Amino acid sequence: MSDRDFLIEANIQDVLKYIITDFGLSITEAMRRFYVSEVFAKLQDMDTGLYLESPAYIYDLYQNEVKNGKLVQEEI
Repeated sequence: MSDRDFLIEANIQDVLKYIITDFGLSITEAMRRFYVSEVFAKLQDMDTGLYLESPAYIYDLYQNEVKNGKLVQEEI
């Protein structure tokens, strides 16, 4: 496994933990929802560099996608 693949897998596991905790979902349902998200697609896309970000940042993007119905990075 490459370092990049390891980072992606580690981020996915942590993001799924956040989803399970905050949304009260089973692991299967959390995976189903996250794996169809735009954030997950961007995480898999090496050109975005998203896999280099923290799981908390990735989860924040996911929460915004759920809230807005699409991937929108809100301004601070």
